[in-house]
Amino acid sequence: MRRRIRDNAVHKAPADLRAAIESDPKARSVWADITPLARNEWICWVTSAKQSETRERRIAVGLDKMRKGMRRPCCWAGCPHR
Repeated sequence: MRRRIRDNAVHKAPADLRAAIESDPKARSVWADITPLARNEWICWVTSAKQSETRERRIAVGLDKMRKGMRRPCCWAGCPHR
């Protein structure tokens, strides 16, 4: 059975990010443990990419960082919606 990840207060996880997180047990565990604001940061970081290649790379890098325990994207100005 596939577990669904939670959405957030501002953003909903897009299908590509959702599928990537749901397919990785460690990333899914971190996602379940972080705050809604932190989830919004990850989602906005991925969706703010202007090119599809950048978006795909951000998903891959994001999963790697979550596997390593990182709770928010690094070196980014942050979600403009907060």
